[in-house]
Amino acid sequence: MFVKRLKNCKKELKKLHCDGIGYEILSLKDEIFSFYLYGIKAPAANILKQEALACGGDFALPKDAIVYAKEFYDGILMITKSQAKVLLKKLQIQPFGLKNLALVIKKHFKELEYPFGIMGVINVTPDSFYEYSRQNLQSARKRILEMIEEGVDIIDIGGASTRPGSAWINAEEERSRIKPIVEFIVAENLINKVKFSIDTYTPEVARLCLENGFCVVNDITGFTNPKMLEAVRGYECECVIMHMQGNPKEMQYNPQYENLFLEIDSFFMRQIEKLYKNGNTHIILDVGIGFGKTLEHNCELIKHLKHFFHFGYPLLVGASRKSMIDKIIPSNVNERLAGTLAIHLEALNNGANIIRCHDTKEHIQALRVWQELH
Repeated sequence: MFVKRLKNCKKELKKLHCDGIGYEILSLKDEIFSFYLYGIKAPAANILKQEALACGGDFALPKDAIVYAKEFYDGILMITKSQAKVLLKKLQIQPFGLKNLALVIKKHFKELEYPFGIMGVINVTPDSFYEYSRQNLQSARKRILEMIEEGVDIIDIGGASTRPGSAWINAEEERSRIKPIVEFIVAENLINKVKFSIDTYTPEVARLCLENGFCVVNDITGFTNPKMLEAVRGYECECVIMHMQGNPKEMQYNPQYENLFLEIDSFFMRQIEKLYKNGNTHIILDVGIGFGKTLEHNCELIKHLKHFFHFGYPLLVGASRKSMIDKIIPSNVNERLAGTLAIHLEALNNGANIIRCHDTKEHIQALRVWQELH
């Protein structure tokens, strides 16, 4: 007799050739899901505790919750998928807001089947934080062809630095940097070889790129500018909503959040609704690592990316050579490849679909190996 501990029960169940229905039932028991619930009314908290226990899960509460010492409580709900099916059905008939809570929790059990991909960065700027990513027209052309040869999924081109401390630049200057690159892409018919993304907060630049076949608009301001909504209206492009607190010039002075995940959720909900009303339904979410975030904020977001599954959209993460690595282990920007790969692999483990990076060749290799291991 021999015992082997499993990390992924679902794959092994398939290898066992279980009955099809049996596989569906058993796979629901594989993973325990944990949810931190904020501000639950005391009666609701105690009902939830009993119902969770009844179906085999649990709801951890402070010890004084049983005597209703406070009006509201936070707690941690721990359940498997099979237990959740039973629990959520029971909560549908309960008072004190538990019916609405059930609807919210149900969204977190969405199965997302989006492909994984590498988004390569091309900075046509003189002041990008990573010197070796700064490209002039000639080197940008060469780098685009290299990325296509390497096998990137998306090439993200930007003409304005958004590094911490940077100021907004005017639309004409940004357009003058981007236009020759766009003309090269069109002339070489590269649009048919890879997806192109424009990293911009400027409507005129977004429109120029969309008119020439770009299919992704990556806006660090998350389409908060109504004119950016006008620019993407009528196009079947993918819109990347990124969260940022403040603006690049001041965002890293002293970022603070009362509730990090609640604030980002609220922002995403507002901007998703705006894009939907605008006719743009192809959306990608980016939590904005390093954009108005402390090291603790960044780490919490990487650890808990699956929280954002409830929106049902692909998740993009870009921590390439960022200063959070230097805060963990002192290193200049040229020494941060290993740290970048560590963060991005953890992001993939936690639900990211698209990794935005400078070092595309190394990331493509890392992604392929990671996929084989999973």
